[in-house]
Amino acid sequence: MKLTHLIAIAAIFVCTTIAWWLLGGVITQRTNHVSYQTGDSVSGRWGPPLIQKHPVARYTSSSGSKVTLQPAQSAVKVRLAYQPVKMGLLWHRTYGVTFEGGYTFTNNTAITQSFDIDFELPSSEALLDKIKFTLGTGDKARDSIAAPEAGVITDRVQLTPGESMPITVSYECRGMDLWRYAFADASRIRDFTLTMNTDFTDVNFPISSPTSREATDHGMQLVWKYEDAISAPGIGMEMPRELNAGPVAAQISFYAPLSLLLFFAVIIITALTRGVSLHPVNYVFLAAGFFAFPLLFSYMLDVVPVHLSFVIAAACSLLLVCGYLRAAAGTFLFRVSVVAQTAYMVLFSYSFFFKGLTGLTLTLGGIVTLGVLMALTAKVDWSQKLGAVSPRLA
Repeated sequence: MKLTHLIAIAAIFVCTTIAWWLLGGVITQRTNHVSYQTGDSVSGRWGPPLIQKHPVARYTSSSGSKVTLQPAQSAVKVRLAYQPVKMGLLWHRTYGVTFEGGYTFTNNTAITQSFDIDFELPSSEALLDKIKFTLGTGDKARDSIAAPEAGVITDRVQLTPGESMPITVSYECRGMDLWRYAFADASRIRDFTLTMNTDFTDVNFPISSPTSREATDHGMQLVWKYEDAISAPGIGMEMPRELNAGPVAAQISFYAPLSLLLFFAVIIITALTRGVSLHPVNYVFLAAGFFAFPLLFSYMLDVVPVHLSFVIAAACSLLLVCGYLRAAAGTFLFRVSVVAQTAYMVLFSYSFFFKGLTGLTLTLGGIVTLGVLMALTAKVDWSQKLGAVSPRLA
């Protein structure tokens, strides 16, 4: 192979790399544009990330100071139903939540007190349905008709010394990305239990881990229990992460030159050792066949599911590249190209579907390639193939 041919092939590789990077930039721009357009729309229809705060009671002491009281007992039940919504190339992690909180407030003072019980709603932007705020139990129970002010429902009860007042709050709501339950900073939380049921098993706790967990027929049951805690950590659940096709397609396009580089290396060395003559024009068509894969994949995503788009695009590229090499260089290079393109393009690109596997896949592919090429070319006389670069020793 002439040096001018190697320079031409290098130029072909550089031009294809630039084209891939431009394609990756276009895909990223499309994805960001869709995200900007649909993010507010989805949040407006489904609601933002929800934060439910622990309720408190307030009373005025004999000295005239304001005192805040935490519930003496809390039993909270939460049910999360994951309902992702797809807009363009992005999945939005939306969910529905059913909340039911049972709280007991106790008058620990020596005199009768009037307590203002505050229950802060999760968000002023979220639609709360079937909301119910009940004070007391049995025949003495009454439903509060207080209207929220600044997102807080407040009702007043009068308790004699040692008397307790159970309250129950329930509602249904929808949000996205994250659900949280928060306590006041440095507050003392007694006899608190939160039981969460999910309809998914891919659970992620951004704040604190549950004290117990159990798989159910439809998902997970998670329990957080604090007997007597100061500065108790909040509770949170992130929705499962969906495979967003846009970012995956952009990553495949940005890293595609690595696949082509390894493929060209295998084809060039194999052609040299087998005495097959390939012109730089042949490498132009091979590079174009490789480029067809991310191009077709990225523009099929709008109308075809992501995995099916990947299979169709990969199959088309394999037919173009390997079919062309069979016609241009014979059966042996065809077989080599099938294995090489499947490993470097298909498997490497598919690794982007799995977080953390891309670097390992590339490393293993490079090491295996190096080992195979070293084994195949160990006895090749490179002076004869490429021309002597220094006088031979006698």
